[in-house]
Amino acid sequence: MPVPAIRPLGDKVLIQRSVAADRTSGGIVLPDSAKEKPKRGKVISVGDGRLLDSGKRKPLQIKQGDQVLFSSYAGTEIKLNGEELLIVEESEILAILD
Repeated sequence: MPVPAIRPLGDKVLIQRSVAADRTSGGIVLPDSAKEKPKRGKVISVGDGRLLDSGKRKPLQIKQGDQVLFSSYAGTEIKLNGEELLIVEESEILAILD
């Protein structure tokens, strides 16, 4: 069965979270239950843009491949082929990392 491709709609963005740290800066190994989910990730796919009242679409500032920071409780988590992804609105993205 082929892997389904996900294409976000409107002003939604599909993000792959960065990997959580396994150890603290002091070298203590963290169990999975103590790891904090990263608030940064890589943009996998973006939607067509926000639909304006005039019927036109406003393109997103975010593009595929960008490294971004987002809020802690942003978006909806989904699992695809064992990989956790996040679908967020563009407004929930706080910054693009250079």
